[in-house]
Amino acid sequence: VIQMKLARLVLYISYIGVAAAVLTLICLVLRFCILTYVIKKEPFSGRHISYFISFIIQAITVMVVAIPEGLFLAVTLALAFAVRKMMTDNNLVRHLYACETMGNASTICSDKTGTLTTNRMTVVQSFINGKHNEQLPEAKDINQDVLPLLFEAVSVNSNFTSKIEKSKDDSGLPKQVGNKTECALLDLVLKWGGSYDDIRRNFPENRLVKVYTFNSARKMMSTIIQRDDGYRLYTKGASEMVLTKCKSILDENNQPKELDDHEKERLTHEVIEKMANDGLRTICISYKDLGKEQLDWNDEEKIINDLTCIGIVGIEDPVRKEVPEAIQKCQRAGVVVRMVTGDNIMTARSIATKCGILKPDDDFLVLEGKEFNKRIRDESGKISQKKLDEVWPKLRVLARSSPQDKYNLVNGIVESHVSENREIVAVTGDGTNDGPALKRADVGFAMGIQGTDVAREASDIVLVDDNFSSIVKALMWGRNVYDCIAKFLQFQLTANLSAGVISVVSAAAISVVPLRALQMLWVNLVMDTLASLALATELPSDELLNRKPYGRTKSMISPLMIRNIVGQSVYQLTVMFIILYAGHLFLDVESTVQAIQTDPHVGRQLSEQFTLVFNAFVLMTLFNEINARKLHGERNVFKGILRNPFFYAIWLICFCGQVLIITFGGHVMSCAKLNLFHWAWSLIFGFGSLIWQQVLICIPVGPFIKCLSAIYRICCPCCYKRDLEKRAAEIERRKSLAVDPSRRISRKSVGGDGMEYSTIMQLTNATVVAEPPPVFARYMLRKSVDRLNTEFRVISEFRSRLEEIKDKKYEEVYETKRNSRGNILDE
Repeated sequence: VIQMKLARLVLYISYIGVAAAVLTLICLVLRFCILTYVIKKEPFSGRHISYFISFIIQAITVMVVAIPEGLFLAVTLALAFAVRKMMTDNNLVRHLYACETMGNASTICSDKTGTLTTNRMTVVQSFINGKHNEQLPEAKDINQDVLPLLFEAVSVNSNFTSKIEKSKDDSGLPKQVGNKTECALLDLVLKWGGSYDDIRRNFPENRLVKVYTFNSARKMMSTIIQRDDGYRLYTKGASEMVLTKCKSILDENNQPKELDDHEKERLTHEVIEKMANDGLRTICISYKDLGKEQLDWNDEEKIINDLTCIGIVGIEDPVRKEVPEAIQKCQRAGVVVRMVTGDNIMTARSIATKCGILKPDDDFLVLEGKEFNKRIRDESGKISQKKLDEVWPKLRVLARSSPQDKYNLVNGIVESHVSENREIVAVTGDGTNDGPALKRADVGFAMGIQGTDVAREASDIVLVDDNFSSIVKALMWGRNVYDCIAKFLQFQLTANLSAGVISVVSAAAISVVPLRALQMLWVNLVMDTLASLALATELPSDELLNRKPYGRTKSMISPLMIRNIVGQSVYQLTVMFIILYAGHLFLDVESTVQAIQTDPHVGRQLSEQFTLVFNAFVLMTLFNEINARKLHGERNVFKGILRNPFFYAIWLICFCGQVLIITFGGHVMSCAKLNLFHWAWSLIFGFGSLIWQQVLICIPVGPFIKCLSAIYRICCPCCYKRDLEKRAAEIERRKSLAVDPSRRISRKSVGGDGMEYSTIMQLTNATVVAEPPPVFARYMLRKSVDRLNTEFRVISEFRSRLEEIKDKKYEEVYETKRNSRGNILDE
């Protein structure tokens, strides 16, 4: 976003710099020719060539100083510095641009588990044998006949990689390895005196008959084992999903009792919803005896049906203690946080309320995935951007959502033109299926602990600690990068404007530029290289979160910056012109300006007056560098200056370098030695920049900008008219897109193959870019689309093949075991 804004800005600055250089050259050449050949009527001689060469060198120097070649150095330094520091804040930046893009983020779509919560699951409530226990009971208070069945259901029907390990520290909590929900159930087995390791040894993984793995469509996991009395199926998963498959439930006597629709509604209302309102994830555990006959294990619908419910447990995933404060900071910064989760809507609402995403006085929407899809699709079943624009501004929680729902939400917000400055979206994800959403977002955050390799590859930033508060730190660093570049712009444009005006006016008035070529190059070094390093290494503060995001289209130079740039330039130019035309009256220097009128050769000799102009300009620039540290009208420009050793070290180096140049520069730097009286006045002029800044802060920005706009309208009517036409065309374009969404580029119309996750809009409509040459545009656009489509094709194929590979693996293992067993029996 920043580089997009800077490209146009640098182009305009370059035009102005070239114009200033050309004007300077024309003024110098014309004045010299008129004075020498017309007035004095001297013939052309070889020594005049040196004058023309010096004029060209001076013009080139003005152009070099005016063009901000150090601007992109400042951008790179700011980004590199931020990326290095963000690593200490648990943000591993994979793509450099994501750092500054995050600073302008206006929406964060966050997962719940592990990001907003601790992802350390614990069973805290249970419903077993018809009794709802709001406090987890002791093992002795549970029907002892149901415990072996429950222990076997949990131990067998879970990934064998999920386990509980003892903490290395005796005082610490046991370590949960693998799926956290399964770890909570395994921990329950241990609490109630069971041993999942013993059960797993009796039923090792290679003896499992069939495993139906958990996925976003099933919302449950099932496992078939072979016991002495026949085959048995165990199922666990989302309560409302598993309960629909149940035909009976174990009563207080541990006997199956019929479970009709009325009883299911009662359980849903009195047990599941009550647990969900307490912010718990509800898991239903059930089983079914399949008899001794072997069935068609691939007929999932027939096998996973008519189950017997063993019980329902409520698993608590506590909200991270730092998350409510982090979300409050986001809201204060103008960033909307939305929760996208696969959990029950009641659980999601409860967690969102605890986090501070939902507030009683706010106007918000909490939707499930099915309802969300109904609202955003038209009669033909296609997603309508107009309908989506009616939903997402108020949407705060999307529960029971699939990866496709998440992608549709992110894509809709990015493409939307409802907001004035366009939305910039950040998304978190940890699963393989989150890849498309992470790619589609402006900034994708992958989880470093729970995230898959596919999610990390699709992301821009990896959260090393899976913590939402780390996203807030990334937001702060992104805004700091933006402000550092704006500070550099404010500082450099002031010096550019002053140097350009003094060069052009002096060339026209006295046929000599008081700032010589090497002096200008020293000023350029101070402004570009050293200043970029000093201002790009400012550290962030919490004050950065007290303002709204800038958005995609807002200009990087704010009205406050314009006031500071013009105001400080006026001060610097006033001081330099006073030294030039009135310095001999109070500064104890000979007037070189008057001497030039009689003898032009004086302008090429060392001059105390011109050296004083150069010294005062450099010191005013150095002191203005302190002013440039503040962008939003703060009066205390020294606040936090000691936090950045780079700044004050570089400032002192530049000051000492200026002293050495004035003292020992001599003919090389075209500097005459100055006495203490001259140095005192130079320091007064430099320190005056700080005092003048306090005066500028008192000037209201509105009237000041109106005056500048009037001057611009009078001096450049053609440019002003062209800008008005561009603004009118942009407003008309937005209106046409809002009225007729079909005018937007269709995702499927580009790829041609109907790719589900083709994201051409990310390249063409997500940002406002200058239109490149058509041939180059078509080539680069086609290459980018092909690359993105290839990535998404890999993600989609990997997702679809993953379960097939797992199922095939189990089938091959079981078939091999059966054949081996059959061969042994035959022998």
